[in-house]
Amino acid sequence: MQTLQQSYRGFSLLVSLNTDRLLFVVAIPLAMMLGAYVAGL
Repeated sequence: MQTLQQSYRGFSLLVSLNTDRLLFVVAIPLAMMLGAYVAGL
């Protein structure tokens, strides 16, 4: 049970560390599409 709790804590830490990377992966293409849309107006 203790191993399960420690692995869950490690997985939670890994997810929280990679959340900002996921945001960058989504935000950069979104900003590029928005820029192209504004430039096309």
